[in-house]
Amino acid sequence: MKNMFKWLLILVLLAGIIGGSTVLYNRLSKDYKENNNSKVASGENTAEDEALAVPDFTMLDYNGKEVNLSDFKGKPIVLNFWATWCYYCKEEMPEFDKAAKEYPDVQFIMLNVTDGLRETEESARKYIEDNGYEFDVFFDIYMEGVNDYYITSYPTTIFIDSEGELAAKQIGALDYDRLIAGIESIT
Repeated sequence: MKNMFKWLLILVLLAGIIGGSTVLYNRLSKDYKENNNSKVASGENTAEDEALAVPDFTMLDYNGKEVNLSDFKGKPIVLNFWATWCYYCKEEMPEFDKAAKEYPDVQFIMLNVTDGLRETEESARKYIEDNGYEFDVFFDIYMEGVNDYYITSYPTTIFIDSEGELAAKQIGALDYDRLIAGIESIT
């Protein structure tokens, strides 16, 4: 009898976890679609509208001026989330610097995840300057980009076409060939 009660309790807990996970997934999916103002969310999409519009957010440029992602609409964008404490972020940086020079019509937004604790503007600036990188560096001090794109792993790179549509997302480090393939998909 005691074993049967134990198994029944485990089954009830398991059902609760599965049910709660399903509700959470549905809620997050709905929020993402609504925040993207996407026609996909309303079911009104056509074949041309299948890509999701990207969320807009505010960040600081290297000079400390607030800019929005939407300020770059009309240009293809490579949006890379990185931090100095991230080994793989640092490993892919030379590839991004090289690609930024080869594709001047593409806006590279190397978005430092500046939480103010583990990562600061000072540590990011020092790293960029010490390595002589020339791509555009921005700071996500409000953590809007991280939250709006549900970033949980670094590095993460998002490719956005000139219409402001999400073309691809890569979680993890990119080698040069994969980076170029992503760029080619938005140019």
